[in-house]
Amino acid sequence: MNQSLSITTAQKEPPNTSPVVAKSQLIVKQLIILCLEMLLALPLGWTLTKLHFGGISWIFGGIAAGTAILQGYRVFYNYSPKPNRIARKVGMGLVGLTVGASNANSNLVNIVSEIPIFIFLTLFLLLCGVSIGYIYSRLSKTNILTAMLATVPGGVGVMSSIAADYNRNVTLVALVQAIRVTSVVLLIPFIARTSVGNYRNPPTLAIQRVLINFEPLQLGLLAVVLLITGIIVYLAITWNIPAGDFFGALVLGATFNSLLEYLPFFSNIHFHPPLLVNIIGQMLLGITIGEYWGEKPNFGKRTVGYALMSVAMTLVAGAIAAILAMQLTSWDWLTCLLVTAPGGAAEMILVSLALNHNVEIVTTGHLVRLIAINSSLPLWLFLFHRLDGLGIGD
Repeated sequence: MNQSLSITTAQKEPPNTSPVVAKSQLIVKQLIILCLEMLLALPLGWTLTKLHFGGISWIFGGIAAGTAILQGYRVFYNYSPKPNRIARKVGMGLVGLTVGASNANSNLVNIVSEIPIFIFLTLFLLLCGVSIGYIYSRLSKTNILTAMLATVPGGVGVMSSIAADYNRNVTLVALVQAIRVTSVVLLIPFIARTSVGNYRNPPTLAIQRVLINFEPLQLGLLAVVLLITGIIVYLAITWNIPAGDFFGALVLGATFNSLLEYLPFFSNIHFHPPLLVNIIGQMLLGITIGEYWGEKPNFGKRTVGYALMSVAMTLVAGAIAAILAMQLTSWDWLTCLLVTAPGGAAEMILVSLALNHNVEIVTTGHLVRLIAINSSLPLWLFLFHRLDGLGIGD
């Protein structure tokens, strides 16, 4: 009897799924979710563009789509997919390509002389971030490593993955980082948009460009550029290079036309990434931000309150840095605000690009900060981990 029961039970159980099949199924699910998010982000972004939200309307559409789709899966399918970090990296690559191409003809001589100012502002913001993290740790009774990973501007995905590696509170880190990025992405463009001279029709990113150029030569160059960008993103993921996708694609966009000059039959050819590349990149950036909101579990009011407090202090630190930048340079206040805004770097560069406002200065400022944060990250992690071991912040 027991033997027949075990046989029946075994027949009802599904066969063991191999790791390869399970991974394939996961990839298919992620692609389906991403397609649904893109399909929803398109009409949302188009609507916001028609409402004159400016050149980064597609990011806002992506945020709404990412949040709605993941919440829908949680409510209706009882399935909580993780945020798609690969989509974020692809978006960073596409945005970096657009930014690089827009800065290709910029005069960088004067900016090089201002590198010490960028370094000073970066160090100031890093010290403010560490101080805010310590205050947040003491008030919220959180260990110092978790608090620092949550409050130091460094990207939602990167800081969350580091928290997972060190067995820290990943959801708390993701919550604070998501609040910071979302606040900056929503607040700074609003301030920038209302500060330009033409309130009703602010300049938007290359609206005179066609969505995509169907000339065979331009399509061929686009395919080559996208292929190289894909390789850059793949290498950044494989070798775990922080912000390597953004840096590499930016350099590619800035130097591609110069490289064409050295090739026969391409001396008089000029290529610029079509508007569609920028739109897709923006939507992917927005979608990945929205996904972190879509997966959030319920936090207590005290936890959310401390998170909002730390984000508010980070925004204040950015404002103080902008005031310092105005005293040290001849930049206008909007440029200073965009340079010192506490991330995300790609989003703030896109704002300056959309407003056609000192793109090279804003790009350089955020690149210096990204390099400083990512290069010093191992040292910070070692220090915070040691302080955790000493019980500081507990």
